Amino acid sequence: MSEIRVVLIEDHDLTRIGIRTALQQREGIKVVGDAANGMDGLKMLKSLKPDIAIVDIGLPDIDGIEVTQRFKESMSPSDSPTKVLILTFQDSEQEVLAAFAAGADSYCMKDIRFEQLLEAIRATFEGNSWIDPAIAGIVLRQARTTPSTPVEDKSLTATVTISAADPEYSQLIEAYPLTERELEVLELIVQGYSNAAIAEKLYITVGTVKTHVRNILNKLSADDRTQAAVLALRSGLVG
Repeated sequence: MSEIRVVLIEDHDLTRIGIRTALQQREGIKVVGDAANGMDGLKMLKSLKPDIAIVDIGLPDIDGIEVTQRFKESMSPSDSPTKVLILTFQDSEQEVLAAFAAGADSYCMKDIRFEQLLEAIRATFEGNSWIDPAIAGIVLRQARTTPSTPVEDKSLTATVTISAADPEYSQLIEAYPLTERELEVLELIVQGYSNAAIAEKLYITVGTVKTHVRNILNKLSADDRTQAAVLALRSGLVG
């Protein structure tokens, strides 16, 4: 794997220093900069263009959601894409959905184990969305029921949803279309049904459900059910 260049934006000194030190000790990861507030972090992201930006939401000047939105809007098509990984204690529906609408790629709670953070960084670097299990239910439930509204000010963040799929996702779906039954299974996955519950609801065997799930993951190039559900929401496969 290529070396992953990371910028860390976190206002709590001990947390920032601790994460930076731990990451620097891991082979394949290089912390190229860190900042204690949003404005300094934004300038650093624009100048260094790292592979991954780890951003806390609760920054003292402009919050991590605004940092994410401003930075994503400033990127040109010719730039190497910087992925944003939110790392925070904030798990409210409003904050979670606003972060994804602003352009965040992954979302982690600060109480995860360090090995999980490494997993999230690597998955995000590879182009996958890593969503903390603690907030996955919020994303999958709320994103399919809230109207799509651009993030313009704080009063609107309760009604934002996950942004549309990247073009390559749409091309992937066109190349490997899902069958009608696979779409039914995917819809139930998004709603949080287990394989057994899906089997009961569709009057098929659990083994058949597993086959459909495997086909769905292969066609969507998803590693697991959560990624498949997020991709389904982003691409409009389910609404």
